[in-house]
Amino acid sequence: MTASAPITQDVMTIPRKLPEGGKVNIVGQTRDQLRESLLSIGTPEKQAKMRVNQIWQWVYQWGVRDFGAMTNLAKAYRQQLEDNFVIEIPEMVSKQVSLDGTRKYLVRIAGGHEVEVVYIPETDRGTLCVSSQVGCTLTCSFCHTGTQKLVRNLTAGEIVGQIMMARDDLDEWPQPGVGTGDAGPRLLSNIVLMGMGEPLYNFDNVRDAMKIAMDGEGISLSRRRITLSTSGVVPEIAKCAEEIGCMMAVSFHATEDETRNKLVPINKRWNITELLDALRAYPKLSNSERITFEYVMLKDVNDTDADARRLVKLIKGIPAKINLIPFNEWPGSPYQRSDWERIEAFADIIYKAGYASPIRTPRGEDIMAACGQLKSATERQRKSRAQIEAETQNG
Repeated sequence: MTASAPITQDVMTIPRKLPEGGKVNIVGQTRDQLRESLLSIGTPEKQAKMRVNQIWQWVYQWGVRDFGAMTNLAKAYRQQLEDNFVIEIPEMVSKQVSLDGTRKYLVRIAGGHEVEVVYIPETDRGTLCVSSQVGCTLTCSFCHTGTQKLVRNLTAGEIVGQIMMARDDLDEWPQPGVGTGDAGPRLLSNIVLMGMGEPLYNFDNVRDAMKIAMDGEGISLSRRRITLSTSGVVPEIAKCAEEIGCMMAVSFHATEDETRNKLVPINKRWNITELLDALRAYPKLSNSERITFEYVMLKDVNDTDADARRLVKLIKGIPAKINLIPFNEWPGSPYQRSDWERIEAFADIIYKAGYASPIRTPRGEDIMAACGQLKSATERQRKSRAQIEAETQNG
């Protein structure tokens, strides 16, 4: 399969219109889309840009969900907005808090589907792990999410809505009239698109949601504080740099095609060579904007010294850092975490070759919120280890 081959995955995304009274949810609309929505209800064209700016600020900078509270709009216009639109985000069904402070949210979206979202507090940042699909199509054998079949793409509103929901829970919206930069250190300072789903298989919605998150008059997160993780959808990688501009991470996990075919089956479509060629050509690639290679440490699978040396050789010439991820076990998993001494030895080889090789501290394991453990509660089928091993071998 060549890098120019078309992507044929056809996944349903629900429309923005809600069934209740036919009102349209404006959360997730781009500025241009919001402008068109306002024009459709009779907003004078000369006023449309100003009205977009006003509503945008209320919704995304101050977290207001009630048109009636938008006091710099005329009362009659507020009623007009109320009659035609809603400001609606996904529903938080439950929240679990880990002993280490990690929060895992079970979130319900339109159609009754559920996704999981994780907030990880650290001393210098707070990172929100956001989902882009209900389930996942990639069936990576080490990932619990991959055992849940793909249901549908999330809309842009459902993606940015996860950020808004977390800010609600953290009580982090500035008071109306207060600028984002004047509200003190941010509890939610970073976003990683590493939750359920493959973001590049839902590109347009992910792009629109992240544009909203980065907008300086709204949530206002720097593009360098947003990281998109892909398993290797090669044709979309350059597009990600050009249309989103965020940081790039790659779920790499193996140094030979035979092993990666089992761990990350998308490798059968775009192999290691094709993936690395795309990364070398990544438009934003530089020493200041390195590619992050994610590498889960699986005992007796991909954790030898020879694997470490191959990894260094493979990524030669790519400004990069390697995140080593101790495997987070889940019920029925066919793999085990590499021994700590083995992980450290692996990291040492990479470090001596000149690459940063941090070992990720497992977070939220006690609430199944760690990397690779996310799965909708309603879809947690307890497969036996033998079943999953058989699926892995047959895949």
